[in-house]
Amino acid sequence: MSSSDPAIERAARAVELPEPWCDSAVTVVLPTYNEADNLPVITRALLALPLSALRILVVDDNSPDGTGEVAEKLAEELDGRLSVVHRTAKEGLGRAYVDGMTRALDAGADFVVQMDADLSHSPEYLPEMLGTLLATRAGVVIGSRYVTGGVLAEEWGLHRKLLSGWANFYVQRLLSLRIRDVTAGFKLWRASTLRDIDLESVGSNGYSFQVEMNYRTVLRGHKVMEVPIRFEERQRGASKMSFAVQWESALMPLRLRRRRRDLRP
Repeated sequence: MSSSDPAIERAARAVELPEPWCDSAVTVVLPTYNEADNLPVITRALLALPLSALRILVVDDNSPDGTGEVAEKLAEELDGRLSVVHRTAKEGLGRAYVDGMTRALDAGADFVVQMDADLSHSPEYLPEMLGTLLATRAGVVIGSRYVTGGVLAEEWGLHRKLLSGWANFYVQRLLSLRIRDVTAGFKLWRASTLRDIDLESVGSNGYSFQVEMNYRTVLRGHKVMEVPIRFEERQRGASKMSFAVQWESALMPLRLRRRRRDLRP
């Protein structure tokens, strides 16, 4: 991997926040499954950001391609700025995030980032997301594809764009969420918000995890902000979107709607 990788170069040019914002205790939770090629790149890009107290927590689901071993080597090289959780099986995206976020909170993080390890979410947006959260007193900031200025990678075909657009419309209508990118997976959370929504009781395990987290946040009265991002196509590896994941994502909004009273404070 070269330090001239575009993701690393963009991160090094990211917006610089004033003190003490740039020294905030931010932990980035990266769930991984077969991301051995991507992990070193996104790690270097994250650490190139002008955020002095940023830490990375890799949650690996026993990747057969050796991602866990790559993560351990990076942890040794980075002297405390990266740590690794090894899980014994592929238990799903939602469970990986709950595990990683809980550990980040227990370790004292004031802000927790969730993002994909495949470089579809560019680290360069994190300072802007943190600045937006602090300036607006939001509970969470979403890196959004569907607000003004948001962009989808040109590699996305018409079918994927229609599927993504329909998923957002479907969830917004069922759950009455005034969020433009309700299925987004790139978010920066305030620690107090994660504690308030009862993270441990989140039941979604696939991509519907994003929807349930948003729904709980809105029902608890926390402010949600969106900032535009360019959503990139993964350059290495394969997508983890299976039929089972899509089916769960279709059913979960209906289940959440039925549980509305239970999820309110």
